[in-house]
Amino acid sequence: MKEETKVEKKKATKKNVKTLESILDLNANNIWDLDEFAIADAWEKDREGEDFSISEQKLLNTIRLAFEVVHYNPEDEREAKKYENGGWAKVTHCDPTKGCVAIRRKAIERITDLSYENIRHISTAMLLELIDRNFGGGWDSIALAIRDIIETGFEISTTQLPASRIHAPGGTVEKKKAQGFDVLEIPKGTWIEAIFAKKKDPVEKIHMDLPEREYDEDGNLIPLSDGQDMGEENEEDGLENDDTYFSSLTPEADVKDLEEEGLSIEDVNESEDEEE
Repeated sequence: MKEETKVEKKKATKKNVKTLESILDLNANNIWDLDEFAIADAWEKDREGEDFSISEQKLLNTIRLAFEVVHYNPEDEREAKKYENGGWAKVTHCDPTKGCVAIRRKAIERITDLSYENIRHISTAMLLELIDRNFGGGWDSIALAIRDIIETGFEISTTQLPASRIHAPGGTVEKKKAQGFDVLEIPKGTWIEAIFAKKKDPVEKIHMDLPEREYDEDGNLIPLSDGQDMGEENEEDGLENDDTYFSSLTPEADVKDLEEEGLSIEDVNESEDEEE
């Protein structure tokens, strides 16, 4: 009876995870609210669809934003056993010759696990916990590159005060908390560094049609091609491949002006010779 109660409590406290009606609805925004098993279930339901194979690689690239993606041969018992536990979920390729894919959410356990992709999908409390785990060195001990990532998703400010004054009524800590900031206090001798953090409001992104990045089956980025050459750019500007700005000018323009005035090039040349 006691064991059943524990199980029920565990189910009750389990975080609610969103589901997908179709795996084709997966995108860079909702990927963060799903777990690997919800993704695998939706994948298997839609895998037999007529157009699914066309979207397969694109879906895997989206999954890679928040999950580890590993390709393996299910017929190799030793290899397959690696992905039977540890929170891995299995999805099947449309092409049987490609084997299977195991996916597992990327862990965010260290401050170095933060990225421009995941920073907006963690809580302020989690961020401060990661900073606190960073050897207790405070804000300045964090690498500049990581600080830049953090500041894309959070408002950050710091102050250092004597321990006896850090919680003074009407002081900085009290004011910042009233403004919606969470605070992490790091003791530094008789002083305390207070790190204040608050999530930034989401901003509307400028849409840019960038080339889609593709990965090989080992998860490595496939280099982009050279793209359009100068000839293609010139064609977009309404010029032929051999045209340039100067060749697009009309060389006969001056001649037409002279003819309108009843002169010829020979008349102009003779006039210049007489002046000399």
